[in-house]
Amino acid sequence: MSQLRGAGRRRPSSRRARPVLLHPPAREKTVRGQRTRLKLLRAAEKVFGRVGFYDARISEITRAAGVAAGTFYLYYHSKEELLRALIRQISRDLRRTLSEGTAHCRTRAEAEVRGFELFFYDFLPRHRKLYRIIKQAEFADPPIFEWYYERLASGYAQRLRAAMDRGELRDWDENLAACALLGIADFVAMRFVTWGHGLSRKQLRELMEFVLSGLLANRAAVPVARARGPGRLPRPTASPALATAPALSLAASRPR
Repeated sequence: MSQLRGAGRRRPSSRRARPVLLHPPAREKTVRGQRTRLKLLRAAEKVFGRVGFYDARISEITRAAGVAAGTFYLYYHSKEELLRALIRQISRDLRRTLSEGTAHCRTRAEAEVRGFELFFYDFLPRHRKLYRIIKQAEFADPPIFEWYYERLASGYAQRLRAAMDRGELRDWDENLAACALLGIADFVAMRFVTWGHGLSRKQLRELMEFVLSGLLANRAAVPVARARGPGRLPRPTASPALATAPALSLAASRPR
């Protein structure tokens, strides 16, 4: 994934200008203005999720937000700008949910379990149309689509690297590991939440055992068979370390 951080020009005040595309300055300065902006973002999430970005009308969004049609242009210049703002807001909500929800965790393994749990049972139920909106952004606005995943992956990689340096995790390429873990969460969420009826606690426990068997230190490496043609992985044998791994603690309550 490409880096989208843009250097920006130096102004006389020595402040660095943010890229206009991904980080437009907020226009509202009052509490009322902030509330109106959030109403438009929530309405956009519902409308984009229901009818799609291309078929959504600004009048439909303002009606869902309960504001006058002309109010929209006090906050956003276009539907495309609203989409970018919505994806930035979803990104902030997700990162805040995971950061605050895992702050008490003592180990990276515990944080991984808690993070997946929060994603499936807390965040996704509040953003059920997330994947439809993100996938549409891939075509409607590729830079913000790339930014969304790059922002998630870069912070994730930093946390994984810190745990690797502490000896909690195997010494992987942290960027590759972050992308792999995001890919797992991404597709499992689509398959079991977006397309299905939810992920059970038993399924989450099995998923986390699968994830941690590759992440945690002192696990036997799986050799790659050398053969002509596409490489194949031999069927791994049970690792003795699995028997001594700490039990995963998941709440017994049903997913919401």
